Amino acid sequence: MSPAGRPRAFNMEGVLDAAMRLFWEQGYEATSMVQLREATGLSSASLYGAFGSKQGLFERTLEHYIAGPGSVTDILGDESLSPREAVAQMLHGSIDMQTDTSHPRGCLVALSGTVRAPGDGDAAVRRAVSARRAADRTHIKACVVRGIAAGELAEETDVDGITSMIHGFLLGVSTQVCDGTPARDLHAAADAVLAAWRASGRRA
Repeated sequence: MSPAGRPRAFNMEGVLDAAMRLFWEQGYEATSMVQLREATGLSSASLYGAFGSKQGLFERTLEHYIAGPGSVTDILGDESLSPREAVAQMLHGSIDMQTDTSHPRGCLVALSGTVRAPGDGDAAVRRAVSARRAADRTHIKACVVRGIAAGELAEETDVDGITSMIHGFLLGVSTQVCDGTPARDLHAAADAVLAAWRASGRRA
């Protein structure tokens, strides 16, 4: 650890960005400390001194991602937009972000966590990305509830069902992007998902 009052000898933003890209492209489990050292330009001592462990680095990287590219879902909380418009902008914005060729494709939150957790560290990583997915689902559900209150959706709308449809599509975008599905097809699919919102509203 750096002595008190002495600034770190590396740029934290640059280190987190390099680690983010590596975890984003390869996932947590497949990314080694050797690769992280090469990507960040830091020694093992510096990485462990700053982040404590690979898990600690990932958790900081996840925060960096959520504040950056992953912030595309934050629009769900913008109550100046109609509920449907907030969801529409979130879906189309996420597709734009995930197909952007200036960084790894897909969504780090959807792709980077481990499927199974052989150790405590991997279990913690899985909980971290799961918590972000749960937060997104909660915000989608809040939009659905607002949509019913605003008359955009019928009163008898299955809140959990519509929420799962939208959230499931959002999570599935990453897989389709990685499989090479063109952005135009994903945008068309998002419009098809949103059509169910319009249809429900017309039945009200």
